[in-house]
Amino acid sequence: MSEWLRARVHEAGAHGIVLGLSGGIDSAVVARVSQLACPGGVMTVIMPANSDPQDAADATLVAETFDLPVMTIDLARPLEALLVQSQQALGTWPPGAAPDDEKRARLAQANLKPRLRMTTLYYVANRLNYLVAGTGNRAEIAVGYYTKYGDGGVDVLPLGALVKSEVRSLARELGVPARVIDKPPSAGLWAGQTDEGEMGFTYADLEDYLLRGPDAVAPATAMKIERLARASEHKRHLPPVFQPHAK
Repeated sequence: MSEWLRARVHEAGAHGIVLGLSGGIDSAVVARVSQLACPGGVMTVIMPANSDPQDAADATLVAETFDLPVMTIDLARPLEALLVQSQQALGTWPPGAAPDDEKRARLAQANLKPRLRMTTLYYVANRLNYLVAGTGNRAEIAVGYYTKYGDGGVDVLPLGALVKSEVRSLARELGVPARVIDKPPSAGLWAGQTDEGEMGFTYADLEDYLLRGPDAVAPATAMKIERLARASEHKRHLPPVFQPHAK
């Protein structure tokens, strides 16, 4: 994996790799692999945005464990400023608000965090002539469990072909701290949020489905996975382009 990543950096004419360090297992693995691929050419960025302080503590632990360069860019104030101005501009729109508007507003606000982080990472990457490495794995990509143009906005995806158990095995092999390996996966979108709670099934179920097929999980679980996969299909493709001469 590190050789593959080194080749991608070389092909792009870049000098290294930048990534967001969240305190989770995926970013820890990508950080260490990036360090092996580009010794002296890695920058990790911790980007709290009214986040759980434990996430920053775990991210710092990863950086210290592998002696990784790290910077912290607090996005709380930019996030709050953007929310205030956007909400003022929207006012009472859209007309005919649906009953679930509170849920929609919560999701829209949560998606701002990864999109601000993407913008921040690309600023750092542009300044250093680095590539942005994403931390998404095969399971998350399959059901679209990431934010379009947020944590999905990256240059390379080292873990994109690995399911969660493979990421966990690689983490142990690389020496990622046990505290990070064992913590419940969470995107940190709001207090108490977990990946599995939001998806509605476990990573183990999703892995069984991907590796062994729909019959490997309960029918209701297979339906949930397939529904998420269909709904997120647009995330895995470039935007459609109108072809004026197409029939």
